[in-house]
Amino acid sequence: MILAGDVGGTKVHLALYSFVNGHLEPMRGQKFPAHQFASLDEVVSTFLAGDAGHPAIKAEEILAACFGCPGPVREGRLKLTNLPWTLDVRDLTRSLGIRNVFLINDLEANGHGIPELAPDKIFTLHAGDASAVGHRGLVSAGTGLGEALLIWDGRQHRPIPSEGGHCDFAPRTDREVALLDYLRRTLNGRVSFERVVSGLGIKNVYAYLRDVEKLDEPQWLRDRMAAEDPNAVIGQCAEDGSSSICFETMKTFAAAYGAEAGNVALKVLSMGGIYLGGGIPPRILKTLQNGAFIHAFLDKGRLSPLLQAVPVRVILDDACALLGAAAYAEARATETSGRSERAASMHT
Repeated sequence: MILAGDVGGTKVHLALYSFVNGHLEPMRGQKFPAHQFASLDEVVSTFLAGDAGHPAIKAEEILAACFGCPGPVREGRLKLTNLPWTLDVRDLTRSLGIRNVFLINDLEANGHGIPELAPDKIFTLHAGDASAVGHRGLVSAGTGLGEALLIWDGRQHRPIPSEGGHCDFAPRTDREVALLDYLRRTLNGRVSFERVVSGLGIKNVYAYLRDVEKLDEPQWLRDRMAAEDPNAVIGQCAEDGSSSICFETMKTFAAAYGAEAGNVALKVLSMGGIYLGGGIPPRILKTLQNGAFIHAFLDKGRLSPLLQAVPVRVILDDACALLGAAAYAEARATETSGRSERAASMHT
């Protein structure tokens, strides 16, 4: 079996997979609040120890493990930005007792997961030329803004991680220029795309509209924002039309998201499509379809006709990174052992 992990700033999602007829089949999965654990090793050990409903799993039963993590992995080592953890494949291999352990960037894991997705786990936002083959781009909005390039080598897409979400925010409209000025003051300097297109970005845009443009924030909304997850409230009230400030927040967010997705499409010539990942896009499909995203995506002057041909697709499966980590682990383990669990499952 394969152990896969999706390590985030607030939670760690772990899952065990086997292969059935060449496809990944989940055996069991569990999410853990990251701040309650001193290390990733401790989270994994707790997961493998099992509970009342799941038997314990021995390390020797696991062929390989792969963990997708936010940030750049260098020589098998990664220091997380939102957790006081430093991960090293050598240390993890020793402490967990698993034969093959790998660390990859979380967007790289998502990129490996796309070919594993069922067709109903992908929503087409812009059809483009669906028959085109070529490079792809992955732009994921969640806690932060992650980006990856999926390079077509003639046989498959090879994910190349990046930190493109931290590139400079480029305003296109009068509102975005004023938003940039506001954020430069409140953040004391430089503003990246992540400060606008992410969970944190939604709060920043909302604060700008409330404090600078003076859009009305009714008491009922203020109360909900204080009692619930503000981003979830803003997204929901934008989707159902119950609040104008929430609608304008998400419209501004979607436009900035579309503009940056178009930037990535230009940089990688992603004729094979742009994929929108992360936790936010599946929850705001109505907002993404209201025109602001695609208008900004296509608004590239003389290159707009090129963008018209690029499909834009939303990843609906929150296990995409787990699937990708599992697929990567199996492929790398096959390279060292010469035996493929995926291939073997097609002959049983």
